[in-house]
Amino acid sequence: MQNNTQHKTQQHIAFIGLGNMGAPMALNLLKQAYTLKVFDLSAAAMKLLADAGAQAVESAQQAVAGADIVISMLPASRHVEGLYLGEQGILPQIADGALIIDCSTIAAQTSQKMAQAAQARGLSMIDAPVSGGTGGAQAGTLTFIVGGDAASLERARPVLNAMGKNIFHAGTHGAGQTAKICNNMLLGILMAGTAEALALGAANGLDPKVLSDIMSKSSGRNWALELYNPYPGVMDNVPASRNYQGGFGVDLMHKDLGLAAEAALASQAATPMGELVRNLYGMHSKAGAGGKDFSSILELLRK
Repeated sequence: MQNNTQHKTQQHIAFIGLGNMGAPMALNLLKQAYTLKVFDLSAAAMKLLADAGAQAVESAQQAVAGADIVISMLPASRHVEGLYLGEQGILPQIADGALIIDCSTIAAQTSQKMAQAAQARGLSMIDAPVSGGTGGAQAGTLTFIVGGDAASLERARPVLNAMGKNIFHAGTHGAGQTAKICNNMLLGILMAGTAEALALGAANGLDPKVLSDIMSKSSGRNWALELYNPYPGVMDNVPASRNYQGGFGVDLMHKDLGLAAEAALASQAATPMGELVRNLYGMHSKAGAGGKDFSSILELLRK
């Protein structure tokens, strides 16, 4: 155990992107005795990590200086591409031999482009988007969906295990992103369908909690219903119980559904339900709910 802890403290990790998901992931690395340098545009997020023992620095360039592993957790493709390849991109600053783990959910083509650029610099990179939400990030039970070569995954595995419970190797570079957007498209469909059913029941006089209990033991059971219920007052410790604050934002879900639509167009795959739910989340965002948790789609469907 002592040798394992010593190995962790000798590995320097740069963690860039301390949002609702990134911050608890970084905190779990600190709990596992990893040495972290962190950067985010949010001063509050930086203070949170600094108070927990991380070294908060003034730029992404400073964060990656001397790092053995670089982890990024950013909102969209443009942010990832800007971080690594932009005018102030960090790719030239990363030490030779370092491993890059991008946990953002972005287009598979962007992950492939990043991996090629890293390889040209003699660096290893994997895409490792996550599933499990903020609750999983806090509990350290995330699922990592990895694209890249097997050797890089094995090198990353101890670090991923410090933040998650399940690790899947989906395939080569970009495969992790493809699997993730398929999952999130299904999640969006399930959440909208669950919210629609609960709103229908409530409109016809049913208690949403009673209806949830019935459906959770019937053929309509699903993750959104049982673990992330969208109806206020039905379940504690979910965004619906705190006015849909925290969690996974409407705009982020809409972005992921857009990635699924792009992938469907490129492969000529039919995703009519994915397109429908993407339009619903787009309407919800335009109505001013972009910053709320995606389970707030119930509010749109109740109007």
